[in-house]
Amino acid sequence: MRGARASGDDERVKAALYIERASASTVTRLSGYYRILGEFEAENLETIASERLAERAGVSSAQVRKDLSRFGNFGRRGLGYNVAQLRQRIAGILGLTQHWNVALIGAGNLGHALFSYKEFPKQGFHIEHVLDADPAKIGTAWNGVTIVHVGELPRLARDGKVDIVIVAVPVHSAQTVVDLAVSSGIRAILNFAPGKLATPDGVTIRHVDLSIAMESLSYALVK
Repeated sequence: MRGARASGDDERVKAALYIERASASTVTRLSGYYRILGEFEAENLETIASERLAERAGVSSAQVRKDLSRFGNFGRRGLGYNVAQLRQRIAGILGLTQHWNVALIGAGNLGHALFSYKEFPKQGFHIEHVLDADPAKIGTAWNGVTIVHVGELPRLARDGKVDIVIVAVPVHSAQTVVDLAVSSGIRAILNFAPGKLATPDGVTIRHVDLSIAMESLSYALVK
């Protein structure tokens, strides 16, 4: 069954609706709150005030309260937030309590690093398929996952085995790969290829450009 194995279809639908009505910046801040709450848990804190969460997140306490109020009532006036409960609620909103099947397209060095990233499965993102177009790579295996031809993506998606696609291919191939993912019915794409790629309405794509991040650092050094 595709996605939502751990918590059921109802929770998956609710999480999708929550994020649909929130801005990308709000969702990004929620992800930050989730990680900070994990730090508070590690510090054995049971409750916190919005001011403390805001301070560590680098935003105002009013922003924290506004972000959380989009998704319901959290905490009690004068008592603050229960750290474990708030973290679990945010995890549900972000869909992190579910099992997401991920297809990684691009079996190069970057692809291998992403495949080996141990935080993905902890957050519910399981790279269960690796695809490439290089005949020398097809049929080989990474930790038990056999690399298959990228042309298999439509079949995998049709069989309900793919929720998210990660694109880690050279820039000249990226748009073709994204178009294939879209035509296969994939609605969530994480792109590591440089440049912006075109997707239709109803498809969410997030871009991670490592070169731009490095260039911003070099700029900071030469100012």
